[in-house]
Amino acid sequence: MVIACLGWGSLIWDPRELPVQGRWFEDGPMLPVEFGRQSSDGRLTLVLVPTTPLIRSLWAPFSVDTIAAAREALRKREGVLKQNLEKHIAVWQASDQHDSSPAGISTWARSLHIDAVVWTALPPRFSGEENRVPTADDAVAYLRQLSHEQRRHAERYVRMAPRQVDTPYRRRFQLDLGWTPIDAL
Repeated sequence: MVIACLGWGSLIWDPRELPVQGRWFEDGPMLPVEFGRQSSDGRLTLVLVPTTPLIRSLWAPFSVDTIAAAREALRKREGVLKQNLEKHIAVWQASDQHDSSPAGISTWARSLHIDAVVWTALPPRFSGEENRVPTADDAVAYLRQLSHEQRRHAERYVRMAPRQVDTPYRRRFQLDLGWTPIDAL
């Protein structure tokens, strides 16, 4: 069974104990990803935001052989509470009768003969409001007001995101903050 892990942010350059095989491939499905989640440490992290332009995600095969093990490994890596596994660690399986995954995952996976796909499905969050997506202006203003240490972490996250994750907000961060991409791999 081939189980793929999708990524677009820190999973790529900081997988930690995530059991993926080898390198990340740059030909994942097109997904609506943006810097839309304010994390507890001040960073704006990349999440799926259905109203944003599509970008090419990355993927790697898991080295575990069950979907349950893949989801649990991603849950641990992402720091998702066990009770939120079903809500925040998503899965698509070739055997699914009713596909509720983001458009493109099923077609992409089937074209590569992938049996299952697992990804992080944390919602956007800004100013303490779940499902609130900041505007680009809000995001830039927020990042500018961070303390030195928080700003350093936020900048590292933005700059180390894979170059192909070229979102509208990232372009604004480059223009307004000078946060150009750096190659992490």
